[in-house]
Amino acid sequence: MKILLTGASGFIGSHVARALAGHEVQTLVRPQCDLLAADFRLPSSRFDACIHLAWYVESGKYLDSPLNIDWVAASLRLARQLHAAGCRRFVVAGTCFEYTMSTAALRESSPTEPNTLYGQSKLDLLHALQALDLDLVWARIFYQYGPREDSRRLVPNIIRALLRNEPAALTPGEQIRDFLHIADVADAIASVASGSLTGIINIGSGAGVTVREIALTIGDIMGRRELIQLGDKPYACTEAMHVVADNTKLRATGWKPRYDLVTGLRHTIDWWRTRV
Repeated sequence: MKILLTGASGFIGSHVARALAGHEVQTLVRPQCDLLAADFRLPSSRFDACIHLAWYVESGKYLDSPLNIDWVAASLRLARQLHAAGCRRFVVAGTCFEYTMSTAALRESSPTEPNTLYGQSKLDLLHALQALDLDLVWARIFYQYGPREDSRRLVPNIIRALLRNEPAALTPGEQIRDFLHIADVADAIASVASGSLTGIINIGSGAGVTVREIALTIGDIMGRRELIQLGDKPYACTEAMHVVADNTKLRATGWKPRYDLVTGLRHTIDWWRTRV
């Protein structure tokens, strides 16, 4: 397949680019090609599919940034140009933050009620794209970790602190999350891009793990459990306590994860050891 990939320099996109080995892939990378520019035009080539991962995701800022609105407009402009150029398969990164949070596993049919501008903007984009004549795959991505993740996020923040022999101050860690190694996320996105399935597809492990378990597992692997300081920080007032995917639809494609939590964290720790 000839695939157009946006966001290829980002955390998820860089791994998806590797997972697409065997396909002919063209990337759109800023500043050579700015999707936010009003005069943006697609490359002249015709594509069989587009995987659209580009978005504003700066850690600590993206959830309520007005740039989310700009990315809705840019994504619609891209979709219309793809449609006009004869590209029918459009794979877009959605988010678990579109859902109404629940103590049950979240299915693709679960209610949606975003409480951030990021989640609402993604949901607005989904509704707009559903009106176009495209084979739309909406990949609702849950939590990820692995090499090249932003160092301010949970897993690398803990690893980096322990590598410096410093304490990792955390909340009590009772939050239940659905974490998936980034290579498995990338494989899932590449798999649905080259398949025939359309609609909303959860990209997650299907299993919940507490932040406490993640932190203590990292501490045990690194031999620095005593540096894990649970309860030193309060929960955020908007913190969801249970976010887990029902990934039945994804598994029906034949996709399987390569990493369990321990092997995935070991792989990630090894990557950071050479960079801190």
